[in-house]
Amino acid sequence: MESRVEQAAMRHRKGYNCAQAVACTYCDLVGIDEETMFKVTEGFGLGMGNMAGTCGAISGAIALAGMINSCGDLEQPVTKASTYKLERPIMEEFAAMNKSVICRDIKGVDTGVVLRSCPDCVRDAAALAEKHLFADK
Repeated sequence: MESRVEQAAMRHRKGYNCAQAVACTYCDLVGIDEETMFKVTEGFGLGMGNMAGTCGAISGAIALAGMINSCGDLEQPVTKASTYKLERPIMEEFAAMNKSVICRDIKGVDTGVVLRSCPDCVRDAAALAEKHLFADK
């Protein structure tokens, strides 16, 4: 698969929040239309809406992991552990790259030291999604 990292960055420049920019870039690979993915991930922007939560960009990548791995069986949901295993290296590598996964920390709200820009977080999360979720595409 040709890298879509810059497509994710373009969506962010267009006005998508960080989660939408990442998740919508790969929605065709996980079987969901872009409008639905856009709606589903809207609340994940700005660190879950108040910068106190997980970075939206990495939340978008993690949403993709669930779409790829979940069995979708509402009666016997047996894939949670394997999805968590799939997302672990994405979270760990993002944290190593950006010194946190918490939006507030990355944006330096309390310290005044910005660790990473939103566009760069989008690029990082998209690259990690490609590496861990779409390497065989």
